[in-house]
Amino acid sequence: MGEETRRGPVSGRTWAVLIAIGLAASAVGIALGLVIPWFPTAGSTIAHKIDTFWDVLIIASVPIFVGVTTMVLFSIWRWRQRPGEESLDGPPIHGNTRLEVIWTVLPSILIAGLCTYATVLLLDIQSAPAKGARVVNVTGQQFAWTFSTVEHGKKIQTNELYVPVGEPVEFKIHTLDVIHDFWVPQWRLKVDAVPGLTTSYSLTPSKVGNYQVVCAELCGLGHAFMRANVHVLPAAQYTAWVQKVTTPVGAAVAGAVSNGSTSVANVGRQLFISGNPATGTISCGSCHTMKAAGTTAQTGPNLDKNLAQDPASAIRESVVDPNKEIATGYAKGVMPVNYGKTLTKQQIDALVAYIYKSVHRR
Repeated sequence: MGEETRRGPVSGRTWAVLIAIGLAASAVGIALGLVIPWFPTAGSTIAHKIDTFWDVLIIASVPIFVGVTTMVLFSIWRWRQRPGEESLDGPPIHGNTRLEVIWTVLPSILIAGLCTYATVLLLDIQSAPAKGARVVNVTGQQFAWTFSTVEHGKKIQTNELYVPVGEPVEFKIHTLDVIHDFWVPQWRLKVDAVPGLTTSYSLTPSKVGNYQVVCAELCGLGHAFMRANVHVLPAAQYTAWVQKVTTPVGAAVAGAVSNGSTSVANVGRQLFISGNPATGTISCGSCHTMKAAGTTAQTGPNLDKNLAQDPASAIRESVVDPNKEIATGYAKGVMPVNYGKTLTKQQIDALVAYIYKSVHRR
């Protein structure tokens, strides 16, 4: 064994400097952590509680990170190997029982406290929905969402989510194929849609606005496109929307058919560009290029090129059974397969007529 290398004990002044550096760095780190907008604007009554828990985690974790990093860097500097010390051994040490007890007990107390806080918050989130809460059934299917609820005894099914602000909602989550995850970032809550099970959570939307449902579980090639619009409306607007969609969905389109091809084209164009007519929704232009509609998206095939020689029957098939024939260069399973269920026959007729006329222009 070679000789021992010794640096001597760390002086009180050095400890004071290390502590000052640690406190200053922790203060800066906590301030930055609390100022950074980690999440979008809170949109539910539970969101601020989750945001507060996040802030508590920052306040608890930043000093630990700073303390450990400071000591590691100081140790590397002070006890680094210097020229001529290559063959020397470090001094034999027994350790410090008191220090070992402290650094075991204090983190245990901290972890226990945070776990208790998290448990109380989780139980609050999972508490029974308020009496009379509106029930919305959410169904995921590669790669689309559908939503259904009952208003005034009438079932409403859409592929955009509409809820009134300030009223409790219980979401019951289902899937028709693989695992998905129902997540609206502004609401903060998320839950898996599991085959064979019905999962759920409840919340009260607190902010009027338009948001997005995001699938937060990798579910296949079209996962990134599995999104749906969320509309949180004032009570009066929600009531008006309910009245609109509880009128037979096909009525407006059927009326348009009887009024002539221009009206049919208008309905088809609206379905193609922005979706809705009484919320069969779809917005083909968000994924496809079609010159007549002024859309340039490239997620799916260019319809001007791919459908220019197709009859109306083939265009209909591509809407209701998109996986039957896949355009070269595109993957199966990206386009939602439920439009045959969410759109009425009249809506499909109007959409197909509009696309056919648009791609066969001369």
